[in-house]
Amino acid sequence: MSAARKRVAVVGVGTMGSQAAWRLTARGAEVVGYDRFAPGHDRGAAGGETRIFRSAHFEDSRYVPLLRHADALFDRLQQETGRELRRMTGCLLMGPAGHHQMATVLESIAEHGLDHEVLDAGTLAKRFPQFRVEDGDAAVLDRRAGFIRPELTIQTAARRAEELGAVIHRYTPVREIVPGAHGVEIRTDAGREHFDTAVVTVGPWVDDLLPDLPWEVDIRRLISAWYVPTTDAWSGEERPAFIRTAPTHCYGLPSPDGVSVKLGLSRALHRPVDDPHRLDRTVRPEELDVFTELVGRYLPDLNPDPVRLSVYMEGYTASSRPLVGPLPGAENVVLLAGFSGHGFKLSPAFGGIAADLALDGTSPRPVGFLSTLGRTEA
Repeated sequence: MSAARKRVAVVGVGTMGSQAAWRLTARGAEVVGYDRFAPGHDRGAAGGETRIFRSAHFEDSRYVPLLRHADALFDRLQQETGRELRRMTGCLLMGPAGHHQMATVLESIAEHGLDHEVLDAGTLAKRFPQFRVEDGDAAVLDRRAGFIRPELTIQTAARRAEELGAVIHRYTPVREIVPGAHGVEIRTDAGREHFDTAVVTVGPWVDDLLPDLPWEVDIRRLISAWYVPTTDAWSGEERPAFIRTAPTHCYGLPSPDGVSVKLGLSRALHRPVDDPHRLDRTVRPEELDVFTELVGRYLPDLNPDPVRLSVYMEGYTASSRPLVGPLPGAENVVLLAGFSGHGFKLSPAFGGIAADLALDGTSPRPVGFLSTLGRTEA
């Protein structure tokens, strides 16, 4: 069956689903999307006005070709829609010079010839006075990096898919996905609809919708906190996003309007979520202790009292690599799940991969190292 005649359901039109819908419709598929809320909502992982885009990758250098593909697709979506979805401000990767993640990012840069700059502690302190530097620190400035506007990106991709012919059912939770020999049935409160294939990208609701998955996706509650500078140290010409590897892994992004700085923490500091339908969105004072310590130790020109707090959810796998591929025994259901906190920057690439798998059954992109079909490669 050709792509032009193939009906594809996209279940979950968020970070990955909106991109999948765009790429599927661009290839001529008949696409129907379903979302329990609406594209761009703040109940999953994709809120908070900014997310980091970077070319260098300290988790695994094999992501870099996918990042380059995502980079090109971000540019294409911007050109097709006329919306500024990203701004390249650079990203500082900082930490003890001997830390393994600093070594990995340098290997990634060398292997793929990425545009970068290595800064020792003295240069870092002089050039970026907004950061307090410790003895033995080093930094890598990833020049092909910056921030993404997540809510705008999701809504823009979804709207572009609709312009190309997709139908998106908002506030329509999918109750069941029933694969069969001749397609997939999608069941909602409004009825049943038949498709040739389905792409499932439901984020933290994956265990709820697919309770018999052979893989575990650990859903965690994460906090983003915004802080206002007390000096003009953050108003210089260079205002990159930043990631610190150790001793506490954290990241941050100056807000586009220059008013505040957003901080976030790593998986180990996120509380488990027992039920994604009952996310605790209240931040207790004691949960801010780690933020206060980080601000005091590394970001002295920020007021230690946050001006805004928001709570989101992320899905993590044991390997921190996403689950990407058809479900065992249901080749016409393509799953994308468990992006472990670093999926947004890759979302256009994974949207394209989902379209490849749904329409062709395979993808030319280098995804063999990911946790597909229950495998977890080293």
